[in-house]
Amino acid sequence: MNAKLLAKWNLESMHVKQMRKWGWRFSLILALPLIVNAGPLDEAIDMQVQTDVAAQKSQENIDNLADETTEMLAEYREVLRQTQSLRAYNDQLDNLVDSQKAELDSIRQQLKNIETTQRDIVPLMLKMIEVLEQFVLLDVPFLQEERTNRIVALKTMMGRADVSLSEKYRRIMEAYQVETQYGRTIEAYQAELAQEDDERTVDFLRIGRVSLYYLTLDGLQAGIWNQQKQQWQSLPSSQLQAIADGLKVARKQLPPDLLVLPVNKMGGEQ
Repeated sequence: MNAKLLAKWNLESMHVKQMRKWGWRFSLILALPLIVNAGPLDEAIDMQVQTDVAAQKSQENIDNLADETTEMLAEYREVLRQTQSLRAYNDQLDNLVDSQKAELDSIRQQLKNIETTQRDIVPLMLKMIEVLEQFVLLDVPFLQEERTNRIVALKTMMGRADVSLSEKYRRIMEAYQVETQYGRTIEAYQAELAQEDDERTVDFLRIGRVSLYYLTLDGLQAGIWNQQKQQWQSLPSSQLQAIADGLKVARKQLPPDLLVLPVNKMGGEQ
């Protein structure tokens, strides 16, 4: 029995060995195509890897180009905006230059005519001063010293080279305006009154250019200027208070009120 079991075990062991031997050979036969095809597969894998790497680089290049394109587009738009702004600014400058050229031509023309203008206006101003002087001499004799000094100052000014022509003309016109204002105002002032051989300080009352009165400082004598006779006429004592009230109104010591004052008629009568 034991001999049979031993023989059977040996037979089975031999069969297992043979199966292992043939199984290894069969596995080698199955794996042989894989070993044979290992070279082309590696090449395919390497090629795929290279393709992927190249695709990645291409994508990176595309991304870089897209960024550069975006930046260039932004720069182009900014340059376009600046160009439009500069074009508008240049158009405005052209208009200003044209206006300045026209103004320059006008100034040149004025400079050409300035000699003629001076030649014509200087005699006119001298004539204006002469007329003003005659007017003051023939007018009611109020503020004689002040008005005479103004005329003398104008004559002196005309001979000064340091005073411009426009300034001379302005001062002459200013003197005319002052004389014009006298006809619309009321004024009180103190000055010397010369009558025959007598000279004394009195209060003068000027009512425009219509009438000129005086009142002595003691308030006892008054008079009115007679333009027709070119002399002073005494007023009765009944007129003293009216003259005194007129002086107070002119000095703003009394509110404006109706003044009843004597006035010379054309024939010289009051």
